[in-house]
Amino acid sequence: MSQPVRRLRVPADLDRLADVRRLVREVATDAGAPPGVVDDLVQAVDEAATNAITHGYAGRAGWVEVALAVQGTNLVVTVEDEAPVFDPTSRPEPDMSVSPLVRGPRGMGIHLMRLATDAIAHRPRDGGGNILTMTRSLVAQPEEDQ
Repeated sequence: MSQPVRRLRVPADLDRLADVRRLVREVATDAGAPPGVVDDLVQAVDEAATNAITHGYAGRAGWVEVALAVQGTNLVVTVEDEAPVFDPTSRPEPDMSVSPLVRGPRGMGIHLMRLATDAIAHRPRDGGGNILTMTRSLVAQPEEDQ
């Protein structure tokens, strides 16, 4: 059974990410997701919103809107902003064979988003900005059942 879409728009301020995390945790938990799946979703959405605020707006004023919808056994999360267009799905995977001291931290947020979700899609927003859609099954895989 589908639930209504839940939305939250916050100013592009890192201090507001706690509100975003709280909403994701609440919706995923209410949808029956096991704790490991809830944690993955919270991390993925936090990374996406952090990237929009930190890299997209880069200190400029703006907003980030998160929308969550349960579709069958999946939770579909959309993160929308008006920052310059950036498609994280076009970024290559980091070379994990290289030491983090050499590789540096860049690109790890996108890598974590990929690991924490089943699918990620990006499209430019009409009028400028980004719409990032992440999908995650609410059913835990055996290694997530803890």
